[in-house]
Amino acid sequence: MMLRRGFILFLPRLVGLLVVACCLVSIVYMLACTPKGDNQQLALPRVHSPTAKEGNEVILQEQEEQRHNYIISLKKQIAQLKAELQGRSEQLKNMQDQYPDPLDIRLDHSNPEKAQANLLAFLRSQIDKAEVHSGVKLSTEYAAVPFESFTLQKVYQLETGLTRHPEEKPVRKDKRDELIEVIELAVGSLNNPEGDGDAKHRVYTASDFIEGIYRTEKDKGTLYELTFKGDTKHQFKKIVLFRPFGPVMKVKNENVDMADTLINVIVPLAKRASKFRQFMQNFREMGIQQDGRIHLTVVYFGKEQMNEVKSILENTSKSANFKNFTFIQLNEEFSRGKGLDVGARFWKGNNVVLFFCDVDIYFTAEFLNSCRLNTQPGKKVFYPVLFSQYNPSIIYGHHDSIPSLEQQLIIKKETGFWRDFGFGMTCQYRSDFINIGGFDLDIKGWGGEDVHLYRKYLHSNLIVIRTPVRGLFHLWHEKQCLDELTPEQYKMCMQSKAMNEASHGQLGMLVFKQEIETHLHRQKLRSKET
Repeated sequence: MMLRRGFILFLPRLVGLLVVACCLVSIVYMLACTPKGDNQQLALPRVHSPTAKEGNEVILQEQEEQRHNYIISLKKQIAQLKAELQGRSEQLKNMQDQYPDPLDIRLDHSNPEKAQANLLAFLRSQIDKAEVHSGVKLSTEYAAVPFESFTLQKVYQLETGLTRHPEEKPVRKDKRDELIEVIELAVGSLNNPEGDGDAKHRVYTASDFIEGIYRTEKDKGTLYELTFKGDTKHQFKKIVLFRPFGPVMKVKNENVDMADTLINVIVPLAKRASKFRQFMQNFREMGIQQDGRIHLTVVYFGKEQMNEVKSILENTSKSANFKNFTFIQLNEEFSRGKGLDVGARFWKGNNVVLFFCDVDIYFTAEFLNSCRLNTQPGKKVFYPVLFSQYNPSIIYGHHDSIPSLEQQLIIKKETGFWRDFGFGMTCQYRSDFINIGGFDLDIKGWGGEDVHLYRKYLHSNLIVIRTPVRGLFHLWHEKQCLDELTPEQYKMCMQSKAMNEASHGQLGMLVFKQEIETHLHRQKLRSKET
């Protein structure tokens, strides 16, 4: 597909080059046929010489023969270029006839029969282009598309998703329905073989299915290979199915004006004044200076360090001339869900985008626009997957010094991970939050309230946009799991703490640190002996 598209895109340039070449050849031809001026003519014998006449005739004859041969050569070149151009045109026409342009399939509503035939031809061509009948040369091992295997009960997967299980029962309805449909279609194909007529054969059922493998090429379709029991112990039935992807279709084309869309950033807080100072530096640069369409609501629990937090907020307000903030103080035990719920309901203005945020979050101005673009009242809520930073003292422990915060915020496997098990940072319109019922205020302390709200949205008719984003970071901080937490909350807190420190490989290096140092010491002694 890529080669065909590349050829089609390159052909107009080739035609242009051929046309230019023909023009140049014609110009050379005219120049060659034009008599030369006096200063350019070959020196002739003097008129008074006895052989002047014969010499002139010989020279003129030689020049005429040279011109004649040159013209013949030019004509041959022109004929070859024309033939090549004609061949390229015919080749393009044949390819267009064989593989209809997806644009024709999408846009040709005037001739439904032709559009249907083109669509069918396109879907069949997807099988030819996919790696079904023969292999495809790949540049590296990273270009290979692996299969996943499945039985009637389990799927064995490389991409484990949120569950982290290498094998599982398909919990996602779309995957479960997909595999059931494929097995049923394969059973139907076995029970209705083509070309057998009235020949008797055994009746197959889903219980005869042994295992299958499948993989998806994103631009072509999904290949399924299913194995069933045969007539004897060592005989099997193999069914190969392919679900081709159709051409891309335009669904919507609209202008989106976010110039007046305000975001209310709500931050629940207790103590942690130093972290709040760092947060306000980020908020000032990205939210106030670069974005400018933002409001900040701080819901503070208790009175310890409250004056310091208020002072940081007031200093930012004065230095940045920023008045769009609200400070709410609650004399009760910290509850993240309660703080966010109170902050959301305190807003009295028009419907606004709410960004539920924590004090240890770093965001960019680009993320704020993503927050706006992926929310729509009564239609969509946004649940970004943020990038969680590992412990900098472990990551950069072998460096002379730890880089600045901005230099640390790099999305690589050595520096952090996608926090796909976290649902605390979310954007939604206030009206959707109120209509869904807000947070469960019976949940105290750390964790649980965000998952509960997320499930509410999943159970509604709203579209939940869940995607990794490059402009939202969770900054590393030492996590304390308090004894007051419930067993389930404590377990969640400890799991989060373990994942937060470093990658599997980096933690392994710490575990085997003594063994590594012993090895290096032995190597050093051997080098001295030699």
